[in-house]
Amino acid sequence: MLYLRDDFKTAWSGKNPHALLDSMEGETFRDLEARRTYRFEFQGKGFFAKVHKGVGWGEIFENLLRFRMPVLGARNEWLALNKLHSLGIDTMTPVAFGEKGCNPARQHSFLVTEELDNMSSLEDICERWKQSPPSILLKRAIVKKLAEISRTLHDNGINHRDYYLCHFLVPDGSLEQFEKNPDNPLRFFLIDLHRAQVRNQLPDRWRLKDLSGLYFSAMDYGFTQRDIYRFIRCYTGLPLKQALTRYQTMLVKIENKANKLYRRMERKAGHPNY
Repeated sequence: MLYLRDDFKTAWSGKNPHALLDSMEGETFRDLEARRTYRFEFQGKGFFAKVHKGVGWGEIFENLLRFRMPVLGARNEWLALNKLHSLGIDTMTPVAFGEKGCNPARQHSFLVTEELDNMSSLEDICERWKQSPPSILLKRAIVKKLAEISRTLHDNGINHRDYYLCHFLVPDGSLEQFEKNPDNPLRFFLIDLHRAQVRNQLPDRWRLKDLSGLYFSAMDYGFTQRDIYRFIRCYTGLPLKQALTRYQTMLVKIENKANKLYRRMERKAGHPNY
């Protein structure tokens, strides 16, 4: 499997993209035995490359023993990005994807995406609220936007698996523009889809994982019970009383899992080696 956007297809004509990306220099952000992530420039623009070199049989068996599907390479993210684009969800733009090798433990693959520059993570934005709280209008709009994205993802069979505020990027200045004119729609770019999964229908356990992760990541930023109720109404598309009744068991599980994650992070934060 090989896909190259026309500009890359022309520039890399006659070259082996796998070998080229293996040896290409750039600003490295992650360099693991099985995966390297780095930034490079092409025709004056920034791009990010993720090069996967195979996870090994140990990783595969470990995941299977835990009843998890192992992530073998770049395919998960490639499929998820294309699905998100088809659904109108803002995310990274893929420009190149390649996959080779029949041995799942040694499969080589890559994904190249356009750089998302001049953006801040929603986590960093919320962190600033501790000194300068947002307007009620803005906070309500953010809650609604997160609920809309979550509902679209899940109703179309997609789960993120690392669904936290830090993986939503917001164009710099756009929140200020929204407060001046609420007719300006908010845009959140969902990133880091390395472990995302795409199915025809999403099992409840994966809704639970994503939503509890999102809830956990928002717990320190002043979101109120009313904000949670607003999210539930938008996510379910039901009147609040009906949603709370129909999804009571799921909602309790989400809260319990989020609290468990929060307590775990508190313990890690208090560890001298953290």
